[in-house]
Parts: sequence; structure tokens; C-alpha cells
Amino acid sequence: MLAMFLLLSSSIVFTPGVPIDLPEAADVPGVTGPMLAIAVDHGSRIYFDNQVTNEERLRQRLRDAVANEPEVTLVIQADGEVDWRTVARLILVAREAGVKRAVQATRPPVVPVPRIGEVQ
Repeated sequence: MLAMFLLLSSSIVFTPGVPIDLPEAADVPGVTGPMLAIAVDHGSRIYFDNQVTNEERLRQRLRDAVANEPEVTLVIQADGEVDWRTVARLILVAREAGVKRAVQATRPPVVPVPRIGEVQ
């Protein structure tokens, strides 16, 4: 059993999904209420509902989602290597679809960032 545990917990095991390295940010509030998420990998491919999509299909899918839930927040999980213009374009696509609030997902810093004025 120990050998099985070590084998399954090793890095040999394939982790499914698309690797997205979110940018770091400290003290960013979370999202409350209904939420939709899209992901953008380092190659600027767009994923919605676990499928690769393009801007036109994304716009239509977001319109459908807003029709069901008008106060939905769109969370954009963009890899840190993605150009900011791509994120801005996706925010515009979301607005055209009727999404009122779009935010970019971040992850907390690995090492705590000292606040301004704190003594170290």
C-alpha cells in the first residue's frame, strides 16, 4: 500500500486541465454572488465551460448566461503571460454580452508582501 501511495502522489501522475499561472496580488477581495469563469492560457486560447471557444461563441454563451442571471460576475482567469490587451478585449466582449462586472483572477503572493509603513 505504501508503494501505491508513493506512486500515486508522485509527479508522474498526470494532472488534468490547462496549466494557468495566475498573476500574484495581495489583499484583493473575492467575488460574491453568481459567477461565471473563463480561462485564457499562455497561448491566448480562451476556455469557457471546459471547452476551447472563440470570442463570437463566448459572446453568445455570455448573452445566454446573462439572460438567466442578470447580476452575474465574470471572472477572467488569465495566465500571467497573457497580454493585457487580450484581457481588455475579453472584458469588452463580456460588456457587449450584457455582463456588468468582470474581474481578473489573481493568486495570493507566495511570500507575504509587507504593507507600506510596516517595520521589518
